[in-house]
Amino acid sequence: MYVIIFYVSKFSLSLSTVNKHKPWIETTYHGIVTENDDKVLLDPPLIALDKDAPLRYAESFEVTFTKEGEICGFRIHGQNVPFEAVVLDKSTGEGVIRAKDKLDCELQKEHTFTIQAYDCGEGPDGENMKKSHKATVHIQVSDVNEYSPVFKEKSYKATVIEGKKYDSILKVEAVDADCSFQFSQICSYEIVTPDVPFTVDKDGFIKNTEKLNYSKERMYKLTVTAYDCGKNRASEDVLVKINIKPTCKPGWQGSKRIEYEPGTGSLALFPSMHLDTCEEPITSIQANIELETSHIGKGCDRDTYSEKSLHKLCGASTDTVELLPAPSSSANWTVGLPTDNGHDSDQVFEFNGTQAIKVPEGVVRLTLKEPFTISVWMRHGPGTREKETILCNSDKSDMNRHHYSLYVHNCRLVLLLRQDPEETDNYKPAEFHWKLDQVCDKEWHHYLLNVEFPSVALFVDGATFEPFLVTEDYPLHSTKIDTQLTVGACWQVHGAIHFTGRKCFFHGNLAGLMIRSGKLENKKVIDCLYTCKEGLDVQLPEEVASTSSLTVEGDDIEAFDKVMQHISYLNSRQFPTPGIRHLRVSTTVKCFNEETCISVPDAEGYVMVLQPEEPKISLSGIDHFARGAAEFESPEGVTLFPELRIVSTITREVEVDAEPEASEGAEDDPTVQETVVSEEIMHNLDTCEVTAMGEELDGEHETLELDQSQVQQHGLEITSSNLGLVLTGVNTMANYEQVLHLIRYKNWHTEALFDRKFKLVCSELNGRYISNDFRVEVNVIHTANPMDHANNAMVQPNFINPVHHASVDLSGHNLVNAHQASVVPSAATIVIVVCVSFLVFMIILGVFRIRSAHQRTIRDTEGGKENEMDWDDSALTITVNPMETYEDQHSSEEEEEEEEESEDGEEEDDITSAESESSEDEEAGEPEDQQGTSRQQQLEWDDSTLTY
Repeated sequence: MYVIIFYVSKFSLSLSTVNKHKPWIETTYHGIVTENDDKVLLDPPLIALDKDAPLRYAESFEVTFTKEGEICGFRIHGQNVPFEAVVLDKSTGEGVIRAKDKLDCELQKEHTFTIQAYDCGEGPDGENMKKSHKATVHIQVSDVNEYSPVFKEKSYKATVIEGKKYDSILKVEAVDADCSFQFSQICSYEIVTPDVPFTVDKDGFIKNTEKLNYSKERMYKLTVTAYDCGKNRASEDVLVKINIKPTCKPGWQGSKRIEYEPGTGSLALFPSMHLDTCEEPITSIQANIELETSHIGKGCDRDTYSEKSLHKLCGASTDTVELLPAPSSSANWTVGLPTDNGHDSDQVFEFNGTQAIKVPEGVVRLTLKEPFTISVWMRHGPGTREKETILCNSDKSDMNRHHYSLYVHNCRLVLLLRQDPEETDNYKPAEFHWKLDQVCDKEWHHYLLNVEFPSVALFVDGATFEPFLVTEDYPLHSTKIDTQLTVGACWQVHGAIHFTGRKCFFHGNLAGLMIRSGKLENKKVIDCLYTCKEGLDVQLPEEVASTSSLTVEGDDIEAFDKVMQHISYLNSRQFPTPGIRHLRVSTTVKCFNEETCISVPDAEGYVMVLQPEEPKISLSGIDHFARGAAEFESPEGVTLFPELRIVSTITREVEVDAEPEASEGAEDDPTVQETVVSEEIMHNLDTCEVTAMGEELDGEHETLELDQSQVQQHGLEITSSNLGLVLTGVNTMANYEQVLHLIRYKNWHTEALFDRKFKLVCSELNGRYISNDFRVEVNVIHTANPMDHANNAMVQPNFINPVHHASVDLSGHNLVNAHQASVVPSAATIVIVVCVSFLVFMIILGVFRIRSAHQRTIRDTEGGKENEMDWDDSALTITVNPMETYEDQHSSEEEEEEEEESEDGEEEDDITSAESESSEDEEAGEPEDQQGTSRQQQLEWDDSTLTY
């Protein structure tokens, strides 16, 4: 092996090259710059290489670079790029990128642009320079934690229910304006307020650490702050209010008491009520509203006119017979039967299982071959195994056959209808059975049967029911036995109602039992008979209804509450029954999750119907008059009530506007704020009864008469008896006035009649409001007949109370036989003398009265002076006029007589002188003036020398 060693001490090379190559840089750069700084850290570093530059092989070589191999700069491409590139060493191609101005990460986090390197080129001026390719530069702005967290809301509030621990009550949330994830994220929240039973997690959810108590604290106030991940605290803490509610109980909230003033129309029942579901999600709501009126009258507030009047008002046909009328002079068979007096004059009869009544003969004329109707109000229950008879027509004697009857048996209503005997004895429908819950529910119901043999239609509260059983039987065999109609039981043999065993007595309440023959009732009349005058009234845009029970359904609570606010109470009576009507709202709620579905308890309220302004019915007119006997005996008779006036008024308190001068005193005295005024009102009457006072009417010689055509023309009915007459029917006061004006009293034997008294009473609503007793007295004037004995001219009129005549001594007169015609002039002379004597006596008596009155006035004046001064009258001589003492003693009585005589001058003319002397003697014996009497006893005088 050969080794050749060259020793080179020094080599110097000077090359002259040409710019053949382009600079070279990396294709992608990534950089980071901190906001508020300009230095960018690149990866990889920014270095540009150029092949035109010679290589260094050893230190011994001396290489001279030319400018074609140097990097003269970098160029950045892009719009509004906030960076610049600077060459640090041209020979090595090293450079840097820096920001032109301070950067803001919150404005822009990243910047992307391209960069290109270029060499210095050829020639002295660097011509023909070469450029590298374009490289992409990605620069990220590094964030500085310069912002603090800020809460999104100024305050937070929530409501929770006591006794419950929540997973989350509410969420507070803060934000940070820093751009980086580290400094913009909220790492934690903190409750600043100490000793509160709440905590907050890193996400801002607040929950309670223990069960809250409403009675202990109703609201908590918390202060909460937030921290970002750079440990910066929120610039302002936030206030959180948490309200505590009592334990939520689903149900109706709001007022449940409503006052109803009569005559005001509809009244909203639920103006402020709403359903609280405790925020449970629901799918449907159903509410049933019931108005309970079973304690009012026959199940609700109805007009309390007589049942016969109600049938007429509803348009029922005539020939209606009322089997349970109110006791009166013309219908007295219900007297003694217990009544329910607590139902506002509703004529309700109570049957206790031991009582029944007989309907008099002739009241009902029913032929079973014709159509007929039976209607009744009944309250019954519970059911028994025994028959309970409502109405029964059976044999009056000898046998026990039931011709027709209506009875209750084990909650069934049964109609027995046995046909009369015919030529053929075939089976025919005889018993019709209806099984009804209404029979035994202890509530009032209206029953009406339209009978048109062989079919029977039953209506219960206006609804039709078909019989579930119809049995047949033979017709009754022919007999001449009379029948007896009874209510509450069946008539049995031996002339008595069967009491033993109580097998047929009714136990319950009945009212309005009616029978109508010859015509059936239509549906319109039936509905009118049982319809209430009060109920729930609903007025919606497309629906109007009135009933005692309503059902409302919906799925939206707000819409449901609005519908409830349209439900109102209405009572159309002019004088409704006052008192409480209970309300009940039953609610069913369905939820999405049936396991957690809420249960809403029934809501109970009531309507208080206030007392109506009760009318005062006043009867007035002429209450005392006299007529000649001939008028009573005439065919027309005497009109009893020629100027009768019927007026109805109500009294109410009204506020009075005080006068300006009296306003100050009125404030101190509350009694002047209101006054009582009367106002005339119009309403109907249903009964007016005229009764003879004292002895009953004797049909043989006296009667009360009224034109039947006039009565019917005014829409009224009349019944008469020996007690008087009764007008019935719902009609105006004016019509009653006109009919009462026509009543005449006739008496065709008036010899022993001096006066007759009658009483008139009118009423409204079956006796609920009764007028005053208007009494009328008529006197009979008896006049002398010219053909009778002349002495009859001295007989006093019979309408003046007879006075016993004092005997007159007519000595010196020659009295002859009174039957001779020659004594007539003597009798007339006696009468003339007596009358003249009486006239002279009255004149003298009047003069003495005037004189005595004058002297009595003087004595009274002097008597006052005597009380002030003492007199010595021992030397005085007193002369007393005997007539003056007599007049003083009787001054008071004579003054009273003077007043009476001035009122009736005719009576003064008829008093004889003998009567006057008798009365004077009687008056002298009465010690009315004690002072005058004592004075007369002290003074004695001798009248023997006096001449008369």
